[in-house]
Amino acid sequence: MTRLNGPTFSSVLKSFSVSSVCSVALLASAFIGVHPWFQTPAAAQDNALDVEAAMTETAADIPEVPREFRAAWIATVANIDWPTEPGLSTADQQKEMLALLDLCDELNLNAIVFQVRPHADAMYDSKIEPWSYYLTGEQGQAPDPYYDPLKFTVDEAHRRGIEVHVWFNPYRAMHPDNLSGNDTLADNHVANTMPDAVKKLGEKQNMWWMDPGDRRVQQQSLDVIADVVDRYDVDGIHFDDYFYPYPSYNDGNDFPDDASYKAYQDAGGRLNRGDWRRKSVNDFVEELHSVIKARKPHVKFGISPFGIYRPGHPDYIKGFDQYEELYADAHFWLERGWVDYMTPQLYWEIRNPDQSFVGLLKWWNDHNPEGRHIWPGLYTSRLNSENPTFDDDEIPMQIKWTRVLTQPSSGHVHFSIKALQKDSREVATKLKAGYYGDDALVPASPWMSEGQPAAPTFTAQREDDTVTVTLEEAPPGLAWVVQVGVEGRWTHTVVPGTETTTTVTLPAPQALEAGPEATNRVPRGFNEDEPSDDQAVEPAEPANPDALDITVAVFTVDRAGVASEKTVETITSQWERTPR
Repeated sequence: MTRLNGPTFSSVLKSFSVSSVCSVALLASAFIGVHPWFQTPAAAQDNALDVEAAMTETAADIPEVPREFRAAWIATVANIDWPTEPGLSTADQQKEMLALLDLCDELNLNAIVFQVRPHADAMYDSKIEPWSYYLTGEQGQAPDPYYDPLKFTVDEAHRRGIEVHVWFNPYRAMHPDNLSGNDTLADNHVANTMPDAVKKLGEKQNMWWMDPGDRRVQQQSLDVIADVVDRYDVDGIHFDDYFYPYPSYNDGNDFPDDASYKAYQDAGGRLNRGDWRRKSVNDFVEELHSVIKARKPHVKFGISPFGIYRPGHPDYIKGFDQYEELYADAHFWLERGWVDYMTPQLYWEIRNPDQSFVGLLKWWNDHNPEGRHIWPGLYTSRLNSENPTFDDDEIPMQIKWTRVLTQPSSGHVHFSIKALQKDSREVATKLKAGYYGDDALVPASPWMSEGQPAAPTFTAQREDDTVTVTLEEAPPGLAWVVQVGVEGRWTHTVVPGTETTTTVTLPAPQALEAGPEATNRVPRGFNEDEPSDDQAVEPAEPANPDALDITVAVFTVDRAGVASEKTVETITSQWERTPR
């Protein structure tokens, strides 16, 4: 994938008013329209080459590789995304997961958020909780023939250079779409092992919830997650917005935690019930962060809370108050640095004045003193129906805004992968043709790294219009990167860490590709030192048009995304001018 050499976003629109969404959108469009990330990649051209010699040079002028967290949620509750129905054969389950991972690879996504604990059950071989009904059609029953879906998914995702963030629901114990019936619960389900800690909500709903104020519940979730971190090579632990339940789940009634609150008071506690509930959740989030980092510091911890912290933040925002209703003080967790990324569910349109996507994204990014990643959740599934509630260009425009407002740590997560799989309103096609035209590295999390990894060593061998690069020695990691340049034209390829060899098609040098009559366009505002308006620039002929240099640069990234120094080799090659 060819990418022109140019500056990356560094400090764009650090502070501005969102009093008029339209005026801000115009400003974004003006910037985005000229930035090289948003231009269509140029196609590599075929040329015949012969290698003569090799030498090393510095990496100072080599362009930066784009970084952006591109992910999709894979929901398993109610078989939303995977598997498509309970009880599929092992072969069909694996086939469906491979199709999802291949889609991510094709679209240049670099992460999935995979739901492995829908409600005190497991989409993997748990030592603590039962196999999920959504997997086999019977809670507690393993796949037959046996396989471990989480290990399978991690192995296959990493083979494609895709991160796996495992998604847990820490408190939900039953969901209305579990159609097997409550009398079929496995013996080791929490409703059987701790029945007094599980509350049935509502008169008609089959929604059960573990009491977040019960220490046994907290310990159960801590043990479950620690077990996964210990036994699986996951890249992240992820929670969504389900802390205390939404009031509608209990017919608008308060959560039934009289017993646990009374126990707290009897032990000398003096907080009111709301503050006590928030403290219970806060303590759990802090402890889980410590548990993860004590085991594997490179494993990210992320939360995707309801997108509005509180009404009035910023002052024109209206809507649901998660602080008072879900007892989730999401900004407090961000402020304390207990998360490595925050994915607020910004499920509203840019043009919505009461829940402005742009205004809310800017608020979260501005209220982030520890500099953690802000990777918003996008409601891509609103494009699914025949009468979608989003305009066709809403999701691409939201991605543009994340790039403007959250650089140099841009990212986003689609809910859910089904919208991309169905290509609803051609959203996947458009993203692949435009904003996902290049592959990208996950932004670095330097607070998680043990230091810069060592630079790799490699060999590069050219044949015709390709270069094959083989790693000789490199530190372990999820990915490594090859950049190839010819006369200012560059390609980059992100290679999964499971591979040691890759072959890259060479970019055509400008002078040979363009011909004597062609011109090269310099985009307006591309660089402060370049012309301020579009103008024709004659391509420069090389001093020796039959011998050009191929520059090959290789670097690795560790599990925290921190890059090594680049190892660079320059190959002097013979070029034959191809008639145009």
